[in-house]
Amino acid sequence: MEAMKLVEFDLKQTLTRLVTHLFGDGLDVRWVDCYFPFTHPSFEMEINFRGQWLEVLGCGVMEQQLLNSAGAQDRIGWAFGLGLERLAMILYDIPDIRLFWSEDERFLKQFRLSNINQKVTFQPLSKYPAVINDISFWLPSENYTENDFYDLVRTIGGDLVEKVDLIDKFEHPKTHKTSHCYRITYRHMERTLSQSEVRRVHEAVQQAAVRLLAVEGRF
Repeated sequence: MEAMKLVEFDLKQTLTRLVTHLFGDGLDVRWVDCYFPFTHPSFEMEINFRGQWLEVLGCGVMEQQLLNSAGAQDRIGWAFGLGLERLAMILYDIPDIRLFWSEDERFLKQFRLSNINQKVTFQPLSKYPAVINDISFWLPSENYTENDFYDLVRTIGGDLVEKVDLIDKFEHPKTHKTSHCYRITYRHMERTLSQSEVRRVHEAVQQAAVRLLAVEGRF
C-alpha cells in the first residue's frame, strides 16, 4: 500500500509539471476519482483555464496483473492518456476539432515554425471563396531572391493575400534568362472578393515588382 501511494504521488507530481509547462505557472489543478479498466486507483485531471474547469487527461496506477503479464513482476508503474488535439484547441482557441484532419493549407501553415517556442495565435479561416491570379516575369541577372517577392506581395496585398506559391521555373534556351511564375491566392475573411478589386491589387504587385525588383514582366 505504501508503494502504491508513492506511485500515485509521483504520477500527480509529474503530470502537474507537464500541464504547468504547457499552460503556465499558477495553474489550478484538481484530481477527480474515476474508473479505467487497467488502472487502480484512476483519476482525471482538470485545470482551471480562463475561469473554466476543463478535463485534460486520464491516468492511474497500473493494475499489477497487467505488469505481471508483460514480464515486469518486480515493477509498479502508472499510465496516462491525453488528447493532443484537445490540448491544442484549448491553447490556441481552435474552434473545430475537424481542422486537425484537414489538409487546408491555411490551417497547416500557421503551425509551421522555425522555433518550437514561438508564440502562435490561431487565425480563423474564411468561409468565402478565393480569387487566384498568376504572375510571370523574367528575373534580373543578379540581386533577386524569392523572399523579396513574397515580402513585396504581402506589403501590397496585406491581409487579402492568403498565400504565394512558385509554380513554374523556365530557362530560355538561347538567352539563358530565367522566368518565374507565381500563383497568388487572395481571400477576404468577411466577404467575397470581386475579380475587379483583386485585379487592382494584382496590378499594383506587377508594377511594384518591375519598379523595385527590376524584373521584366510577362503580363
